Amino acid sequence: MFVEMLKAIFFGIIEGITEWLPISSTGHLILVQEFIKLNQERDFMDMFNIVIQLGAILAVIVLYFERLNPFQPGKTEREVRLTWQLWLKVAIACIPSILVALPFDSWFEENFNHMLPIALALILYGFAFIWIEKRNATVQPKVTSLAHMSYQTALMIGLFQVLAIIPGTSRSGATILGAIILGTSRSVAADFTFFLAIPTMFGYSGLKAVKFFLDGHVLDFHQLVLLILASVTAFVVSLYAIRFLTDYVKKHDFTVFGKYRIGLGALLILYVLVKGIFLS
Repeated sequence: MFVEMLKAIFFGIIEGITEWLPISSTGHLILVQEFIKLNQERDFMDMFNIVIQLGAILAVIVLYFERLNPFQPGKTEREVRLTWQLWLKVAIACIPSILVALPFDSWFEENFNHMLPIALALILYGFAFIWIEKRNATVQPKVTSLAHMSYQTALMIGLFQVLAIIPGTSRSGATILGAIILGTSRSVAADFTFFLAIPTMFGYSGLKAVKFFLDGHVLDFHQLVLLILASVTAFVVSLYAIRFLTDYVKKHDFTVFGKYRIGLGALLILYVLVKGIFLS
């Protein structure tokens, strides 16, 4: 039990770091779990990898509570109006995922939730990050604050988020990349990605949990402890990861994450090839 708890804490650390960096949290969890496994059935692990994201999402709520709360004492009438407008933009950005991602989630998970597709997604979006950053090196962003982001732009960012239905893409990576392409600054892209994660991941985690129980599964005490440990760890680590990314984008671009994705994807392909040769 103690060793299993340590594994859950480790998975929480991986989730807390990779959920916010544009490098694919699900891809990293699947990779790590190829070598470090919980002694649990596949259905539980599929739910576990998604539900522990709730801990990471709670970190956003804690860090940005005053900014996201329209009822926060001391806010001016204009600030209250802008807060409601921000939530409306987030809601609009969720529409594509509700209409497109949810109906096809199970199919994509069944057909793409494997090492090779994840590796290819990591590499593809790695090159995309590098290309976009080079293209934008001399381009000034058109949107430098969330208040100036249009509802149309929010909807378009939501369309980019749908791309994250493919494992290895990275939800934050897809939305940040899309936002930059659409003319936002890196800081605006990062902030909107954080806020968009709240309803998106709450909904997705809830869906996974409900599906788990509707399929006839139950959580025993051991599994509940593992979920709580991983989620709490993801929450604590996310507090630092979010601060790191918000500070990082003020002085740097996302090229390093693109290079990291390409390197990791190449290693995964090499691993798949070697594994296929020696186990065939």
